[in-house]
Amino acid sequence: MAKWTPKHEAPEPLEGPIVATITGGTIIWFVLFVVQMPFYGWFDDRDLTWWVWTCLAGGGLGLIGICYVRSRDAAIKRAQAAAETAEPVQSEDSEPV
Repeated sequence: MAKWTPKHEAPEPLEGPIVATITGGTIIWFVLFVVQMPFYGWFDDRDLTWWVWTCLAGGGLGLIGICYVRSRDAAIKRAQAAAETAEPVQSEDSEPV
């Protein structure tokens, strides 16, 4: 049915400073919005006001993204801490070490 099927498994996702990356991008969107506001008349004369509002939308979506990645990182850290403190489970068949 599909024209293309993968012949190998997908690589693991890259993990990096996600919160810092999203925060930096959000700051850039808001800075672009603030920088364009003095020129709003110029944008309005040329029917390009969507540029200004795109920057504001990018900043707003970035705020949502910051909340999301912060909660994601907290959940990952909680799961890692729970996995580290969990005792290994022994089945009835195995002998104690």
